Amino acid sequence: MAIASGATVANLYYNQPLLAVIAQDFDVSTHEVSLIPTLTQLGYATGILLIVPLGDRTERRRLIVVMTGCTAIALALAAISPNLPWLAVASFAIGVTAIAAQIIVPFAAQLAAPAGQSKVVGMVMSGLFIGILLARLLSGYLGAILPWQAVYWIGSGLMLGLAIVLLQVLPRSEPALQLSYPRLMASLWLIAKQPALQTASIVGAMSFGAFSAFWTTLVFLLNQPPYNYGSEVAGLFGLVGLVGALAAPQVGKIADRRSPFFTLRLGILTSAIAFTLFWIAGHHLGGLVLGVILLDLGVQTTQISNQTSIYRLPAELHSRLNALYIMFYFIGGAIGSYLSAFGWTTWEWSGVCALSLGMLAIGFAALTWRKPHNSAIALK
Repeated sequence: MAIASGATVANLYYNQPLLAVIAQDFDVSTHEVSLIPTLTQLGYATGILLIVPLGDRTERRRLIVVMTGCTAIALALAAISPNLPWLAVASFAIGVTAIAAQIIVPFAAQLAAPAGQSKVVGMVMSGLFIGILLARLLSGYLGAILPWQAVYWIGSGLMLGLAIVLLQVLPRSEPALQLSYPRLMASLWLIAKQPALQTASIVGAMSFGAFSAFWTTLVFLLNQPPYNYGSEVAGLFGLVGLVGALAAPQVGKIADRRSPFFTLRLGILTSAIAFTLFWIAGHHLGGLVLGVILLDLGVQTTQISNQTSIYRLPAELHSRLNALYIMFYFIGGAIGSYLSAFGWTTWEWSGVCALSLGMLAIGFAALTWRKPHNSAIALK
């Protein structure tokens, strides 16, 4: 499940190291090409909202396999894109279909023993984050030696192979919930009133927004002096972030022993330190590397803590809780990607760091104002 989560979510991030190459190929501006990650994340939020809730009423293995196959098709459409509008539409489709990981995560939580649930979620989320970081590494390296379209073709082939494997190895999971799709979607409104979910959604959106702002603009920072690096070096920073991603199971253990609220504050603080370091020493390689480690650790800590908090609610709500949380999470990512393009074109790297710190401040304020807590939900 950890491997599948990483492989499917990787499709959302292949574009980031390639943005400079795509902008040059299509002869468009930095601001225009930033639509690619923005629409991918908005597509993901849409797929999360409309498809992931089906995990509470549909056999999960079949749903995961079908969506993985659809992602393969969307990636192939991106690979044959003749212009930026076509690629933008294909990127939105990639986002909509690449939601299998968000069905797998609550599936894993359901299968885990209650005492070790946070550790299991941390392990699967570690695979997911490693997939994100390796996606940038693979994409950046291939983008330097092959046409950017090759990255999408390879991703499409990987998804076809993964769909076949998942069909063979995942257990069946017959749903206990019997609701029509309209009633299922209507129930989201009631679930959205849960205080723990509301707090987690705000904090997660702002944390991931800052994270996306960094990764969307990193390739442009590295393309100019004093670095003058290509896409392959932007991708290599994914390896640096592995240090933070590998800490996920340990974060889950701490959340089990202390509380998700404690690790949430720790995660936001770590991310804020990272952006402060980017602002002060981002034009020095050592400062940039240390900042990437701290940023990935901070975002990973925030994500695990949020999901630990909401998965303490009843199991029959998990897919819908995850759908709402991740929808807001990626809306935050899309906002961060868009604002980063604005910050970069206006104030360059200082603007990106300032806007990101502002988003983290909003998240911390929400966390301070509304400490996460869980209460019973009654669905009728």
